[in-house]
Amino acid sequence: MENLLLDYDEYDYPPHIPSGLLPTDASPEWLSKADNAWVLIAAALVGLQSVPGLIILYGSMVKKKWAVNSAFMALYAFAAVLLCWVLWAHQMSFGYKLTPLCGKPAFALSESYLLGPGPGDHHIPISTYVFYEFAFAAITVILIAGSLLGRMNFYAWMLFVPLWLTFSYSVGAYSIWSDNGFLQKYGEIIDFSGGYVIHLSSGVAGFTAAYWVGPRIPHDRQHFPPNNIIHMLGGAGLLWLGWSGFNGGSPLSANMLSALAILNTHFCTAISLLVWMGLDMYYYKKSSVSGAVQGMITGLVCITPGAGLVEPWAALVMGVLAGFVPWYTMMVHKRSTLYQLVDDPLAVFHTHSVAGLLGGILSGIFAKPSYLKMYYGVEKLHRPGLVYSVAQGQLRDGLIQMSYQLLGAGFIFVWNVLMTSLICIFISKFVNLRMSDDALKVGDDAAHGEEAYALWGDGELGPPLRLHMTPRLPSFCLPS
Repeated sequence: MENLLLDYDEYDYPPHIPSGLLPTDASPEWLSKADNAWVLIAAALVGLQSVPGLIILYGSMVKKKWAVNSAFMALYAFAAVLLCWVLWAHQMSFGYKLTPLCGKPAFALSESYLLGPGPGDHHIPISTYVFYEFAFAAITVILIAGSLLGRMNFYAWMLFVPLWLTFSYSVGAYSIWSDNGFLQKYGEIIDFSGGYVIHLSSGVAGFTAAYWVGPRIPHDRQHFPPNNIIHMLGGAGLLWLGWSGFNGGSPLSANMLSALAILNTHFCTAISLLVWMGLDMYYYKKSSVSGAVQGMITGLVCITPGAGLVEPWAALVMGVLAGFVPWYTMMVHKRSTLYQLVDDPLAVFHTHSVAGLLGGILSGIFAKPSYLKMYYGVEKLHRPGLVYSVAQGQLRDGLIQMSYQLLGAGFIFVWNVLMTSLICIFISKFVNLRMSDDALKVGDDAAHGEEAYALWGDGELGPPLRLHMTPRLPSFCLPS
C-alpha cells in the first residue's frame, strides 16, 4: 500500500489506471483507444476486400484476355472513390442536410473536422469514420464493375465512377444511414451494414448499366472460363475474411454486437456455401468451385443487413435461404429472354441484389428487440422483428417494420435504375460505353496495351516477333 501511495504521489494519477489509458493531447478523454483501433482495423479489412481482394477475384474469374482490364477497373475505382469521398461525397452522405436526399457537398479534409469526435456517442475521431465509410463506398462501386466486365470502354468507366458515387450512392447512404435522411428520420429502416445501401444498390445499378452498355461479343458470352481458379479462391478468401471488418466494424465499437456480427457472418456464409454446393451436386452431379464462390458471396451479402441484430439460429436460417434463393433465381434467369438482353458476367444481380433484398426482408423478420436497442439506441424507433412481435402479441408493429423494409428496398431499386440510366445516357454523349467489336476480340491488348500472361494465342494482336525471324542453323546441320 505504501508503494502504491508513493506511486500515486510521484505521478499524480490513481494507481489502478495504467498510464497508457490516461488522456493526452493526442488521445483526449472522449476517445476510446480500443474502439478506435478496432474500427481502423475493420476499415483496413474492408479495404483489403477491394484491394487486392476483388482485384484478384475479378482478374481471375474472367477469360484470360480480360484479366488486366477487369483488375484495373477495380483498382481505378478504389483510387477515384477516395478522392471524390474526401472532396465532397462523404459530406453528401453523412453531412449537414441539403435536401431530404443528400447532405451539402463539402471537404472532409480540415484538421478541425477530422480530429473532432465521431458521430453520435461513438468514441472515435471523425477521420477514422471517414476512412471506414470510404472503404464501404469503394467496394460498392467496384461491385458494379462485375456486371460490366469484358466489354465496357475504360474511359466510360472512368467517368461513371465519380458520377455514380455522387448521384446514386451518396443519396442511398444519406437516406437510410444519416439521421437527417428521409428514410431514417424516425429510425425505421433496419440495415446494419449495407444490405440495401451497398449490395442492393450495386446489383441493381450493375444490371441497369449492363443493359445500357450492351453485351459481350457472342463468343465471349458462350465461352468465358476463369483463367485461374486458384487465384479466384485466393480473392474469394480475402473477401470472406475481410467481411469480419465489413460487419464487425459497423457498431463503431469493440463491443458485444461487433463480436456477434462477426460470428453470424461466418456462420451464415458457411451454411450458404454448403447449400449452394449441395444444389449443384444434386442437379448437375458435380460440385463447382465457381458455384461455391457464388454461394459464399450470397451468404455474406444476406447476413449483412442483420449481422449484429439477429441470433445465431436466425443466421442459420438466413444461410440456408441465401444458398437457395439466389441459386434458383440465377437458374431461372439463364433460361429467360431477359438473360439474352442483359449480360451480367459475374451474376452480380443475383449475388448482391437478390441476396441483399432477401437479407433486408429477413432482418425485418428476425431482428431481436434488445439488439436493436443496443445498436440504434432508445431514441430511435425500430419495431421488433416480425417473429418477436408475434411472440409478444404485437403483430402490428412487426408488420409496420416489414413495410418499412420493403419501402427502403423499393426506394433503392427505383433510384438506382433511374440515376444509373441517366448517368449512362449522359456519358454516351461524350464517349462510347462499349468497346468496338474488333477491340473486344482482342481484349486487354486493345484496351491497355498489356496482357496478364506472356502467352500467345488469346487476345494478342499478332504472333510474337520471333515467329517472323528466319532461323539460323548451326554449320554442322547444313548440307555439305
